[in-house]
Amino acid sequence: MKITYASDRGRVRADNQDYVDVFVNTRGSQLAIVADGVGGEFGGDVASTMAVLHLGNEWRLTDVADANAGRSWLEAMAAQENTTILNAGRRYRTLKGMATTLVVAIILADQVIIANLGDSRAYLLRNRELRQITEDHNLAGELFRQGAITADQAAEHPGRHIITRSLGVGEDVALDIYQFALQVDDLLLLTTDGLPKVLSDKEIVNEIENADSQKSAVENLIKNVNAGGGPDNVTVLLGYQENEGQI
Repeated sequence: MKITYASDRGRVRADNQDYVDVFVNTRGSQLAIVADGVGGEFGGDVASTMAVLHLGNEWRLTDVADANAGRSWLEAMAAQENTTILNAGRRYRTLKGMATTLVVAIILADQVIIANLGDSRAYLLRNRELRQITEDHNLAGELFRQGAITADQAAEHPGRHIITRSLGVGEDVALDIYQFALQVDDLLLLTTDGLPKVLSDKEIVNEIENADSQKSAVENLIKNVNAGGGPDNVTVLLGYQENEGQI
C-alpha cells in the first residue's frame, strides 16, 4: 500500500501532541500508527511518541503476515505499551496523567486490520463512498451508542472532548479491532480528531478526489482544516491500494 502522511499543530494549540509513522516488518507487512496525546501539559506528546515508536520498533522485528497473528500481536502490544506509559507517568512527576489515543492499521497482502482507542479515527474510501470504520471512545460516542443522543447531537455534544478509552489511564486496555479484505483502489484514511472537527465527510472526499496526488490530498486536507480555524492538532495519513495483493 502506498502511504503518505503529515501532521500540523493547527492554529490554536501551542504545540503538537500528535505523532504518526509507518513501519515495515521482516515479511513486508506494514504498520501505520496515528496517536493523539491526552493530557496536554501532563506529557501528552510524550505518550503519543512513546506509543508510536515503541509499537513500531517492535513491529519491525516481527514476521507477522496473517490476520490472526496480527490481531494477537495488537492486543499483546497495546497491553504492554499501556503498562509502559502508566509506569512512566507514575515515575516522573512531569508526566503524571499522560495518555494517548491510538488508531492502528496492519496492512497485509489482502487484508487490513484496524484497532483503536479514543477518538482518533480510521475511514475507508471505496467507490467514492467514505465510511468511518472506528467508533469514537468519548462520552458523546458512548451516549450515541446508548441511544441517548442522535449522531448530529453527538457531533456537537460537549462530551466529545471527554475520552473514555486511551493508553495510559487504567490497568485494562479494551481495543476495538476490525478486519476486512482490501480491494484495488481502496483508500485508507487514519486521522486524529482535528480533521473531522472542521471538515465534513463530503469535504474530505471532495478534497481527496480533486487532488492531483496523494501527497497533495494530505497537504490540502490539513490546509483546509487550518483555514477553518485549525482548533486542534491535525494528522492525516492516506494509504492507497494500487494493485491486487500489494503491500
